Amino acid sequence: MPEKIVVGMSGGVDSAVAALLLKERGFDVMGVFMRNWEEEEDGECTATADFDDMRRCCDIIGIPYFSVNFSRQYWDRVFEHFLGEYRLGRTPNPDVLCNREIKFRELLHFAVKTGASKLATGHYARIENKNGIFRLLKGADVSKDQSYFLYMLGQEALSKSLFPLGGMTKKDVRAIAAQAGLPVAGKKGSTGVCFIGERNFKEFLRQYLPAQPGEIRTLDGRPIGRHDGLMYYTIGQRKGLGIGGRGTGEPWFVIRKDLENNILYVEQGEDSPELFSSSCGVNELHFVAGEIPARPFDCCVKIRYRQPDQRVHVEIDGGGGEIAFEEPQRAITPGQAMVFYRGDECIGGGTII
Repeated sequence: MPEKIVVGMSGGVDSAVAALLLKERGFDVMGVFMRNWEEEEDGECTATADFDDMRRCCDIIGIPYFSVNFSRQYWDRVFEHFLGEYRLGRTPNPDVLCNREIKFRELLHFAVKTGASKLATGHYARIENKNGIFRLLKGADVSKDQSYFLYMLGQEALSKSLFPLGGMTKKDVRAIAAQAGLPVAGKKGSTGVCFIGERNFKEFLRQYLPAQPGEIRTLDGRPIGRHDGLMYYTIGQRKGLGIGGRGTGEPWFVIRKDLENNILYVEQGEDSPELFSSSCGVNELHFVAGEIPARPFDCCVKIRYRQPDQRVHVEIDGGGGEIAFEEPQRAITPGQAMVFYRGDECIGGGTII
């Protein structure tokens, strides 16, 4: 009897091709679509259309499909954290937490309950079993590698997960989809936070957090404008400040937020020294192998998705750490993920504070 695999399917081309490849390899495949957000009827979320795309793909591939609703779990374990981070003036990355709490916990548990041995997804990453330790590796397609969003996964999740696209390029994936006649072969990939979709971000956030407008000041304390609420701005932000045409004429950038006094500090010039830092702190550390590396240690990190690897020295103290960069980094953003690498291996990460 063939081994059963559940594939988390989003209605996109990547997860559809993952299901197709596993089916062709002789596995007993079932597609599962997750609903993580209860949108309004007139909202911009595309869950209904995505489910229809997933259903059509499953029919062509010849596999059964199912839909599960994890909206309550998503609200409790991802969205509440998302709001809490904005209250603290940080810029969170909910996709990282969603992978750990929803896809590779709730969906994985569901898969196991159905009798599946593994959960597969369309992520561009790889898993390697080395002497009983599961290693998380970058995807072969450097431009699409998604190990950054998976650093919170541990040994149990990785031991029961499959990434069929890990050794492939996006171009190859689309070609396979087109050859198989899948209707999503040319479908545009999703971007941004899934539950916000294409909506106006300010309007969305205002529904859940009260906006507190305040002053925009230069670093020497000179008032030059008004902000709509500190939660709407992130370190290094250039657009949407409403203070163009002042000073030297160069663009203005967000440098820091003063939550206590509700002041947004800005400075002119893309290469302003105030935008660069040689060190930062991290907390909520997680290591894929389950053990903290011999400390202190050197490795490479990404402080944002698709950033080239940056060499660092890491000093760990308890659940947090101090990161010293070999080269100063621009716009280090509290709340974002910092992910640790040794070559192609993702060894863990933490949250920038």
